[in-house]
Amino acid sequence: MGQIRTLIIDDSAFMRHALGRMLADSPDIEVVGAGSNGEEGLRLAAELRPDVITLDVEMPVLDGLGMLKRLMLETPTRVVMLSSRTSENAQITLDALEFGAIDFVSKPSGSLSIDISRVGDDLVAKIRAAAGMSEAAFLRHRQVAAMNLTLINNQARQKAALAQAAEIAGRTLPDPKLRDLPARPDRVADTSRRVWTGPQVAARKLVVIASSTGGPSALHAVIKALPARLGAAVAIVQHMPPGFTTSLATRLDSAGQLRCTEAAADDLLVEDEILVAPGDFHMICSTSGRIQLVRLPAVNGVRPAADVTLQAVAPIWRERLLCVVLTGMGCDALCGARAVRQHGGDVIAQDAATSTIYGMPAAVAEAGLTDRVLPLHQIGDAIATWCGADRSAESATDLPSLPNAQRGRPALAS
Repeated sequence: MGQIRTLIIDDSAFMRHALGRMLADSPDIEVVGAGSNGEEGLRLAAELRPDVITLDVEMPVLDGLGMLKRLMLETPTRVVMLSSRTSENAQITLDALEFGAIDFVSKPSGSLSIDISRVGDDLVAKIRAAAGMSEAAFLRHRQVAAMNLTLINNQARQKAALAQAAEIAGRTLPDPKLRDLPARPDRVADTSRRVWTGPQVAARKLVVIASSTGGPSALHAVIKALPARLGAAVAIVQHMPPGFTTSLATRLDSAGQLRCTEAAADDLLVEDEILVAPGDFHMICSTSGRIQLVRLPAVNGVRPAADVTLQAVAPIWRERLLCVVLTGMGCDALCGARAVRQHGGDVIAQDAATSTIYGMPAAVAEAGLTDRVLPLHQIGDAIATWCGADRSAESATDLPSLPNAQRGRPALAS
């Protein structure tokens, strides 16, 4: 690969200058242009045809998410988002990952980060990873993004139509009390069904899923495929900073039938529930299955790190532990997978064809540590089979459907 032709889009003149100088220090990166808003970014992308675009979230005229959606249709280009650490921007950034961005870097101190050099190495690494994606992998990535965007647009149109119909009906209802009833298009649009599975039970098996670049979309696909009665606890280690993991857990909670939350200290690993390691903490567990969050130094350049989690749980869960390594750059989970195998557990890795970045799963597979290497669409079923899942819950009709937010945390069964 020659020099990586990079386009910077950020509304701050200072940020454009600082990013340009920082990237220019890398001999394999050439900054070919810079723009101040999404409209200008679309024009420059079409004119300059860069290899990678760094894209700010908050911009006037057309923001980062708006530009990304149009970019993927008009001039498909690999994108690394730049986002400040706010809950709103975390949601937008996760939207961006669904709609085609390859990865993101969190600005260290808000939209105008004079200390942007603190994340310089991370940004350069992610630009290189994005540029290094094969054309086939990028094509698959764009296809998934297009399906996500189509789904969201269809849902938005459906909600708008239902809201308009409800408003028209409200104007014609003779009873003034009924006229004030709120429109509830979500009752029609939300066709998913969550089955109540009874009291929580301390887990007898544990599945640890490790992921990085491309992870949010891959996790969504895996979690969506898991049955309501999995028969195991699930712990997810996704490389993300604080705040972003909170939003990720919320999204995964609505993706499938299993309850998903961001892990907190002293949480218990229980069957049929998912815990996401919070950003900036390594997640381990005690022999009693209680979660412990520790702020030890970063491992493999990340915190949380899958290696820390896997090496901590492998001697405890032994043959009752399944390690799943999904898409991501680097080699996090390699040492952890080795510990899992040494203690009698099993390891599944995502294959190259369906990985956004075939780094983490490749490291594990090439070391001969995998029991199976599978395409993404088969991993959910493979997890369920390993857990001995009870799939009869998927067709249960005798129990009410309750949103996770209303379920609370029932007392643990003895």
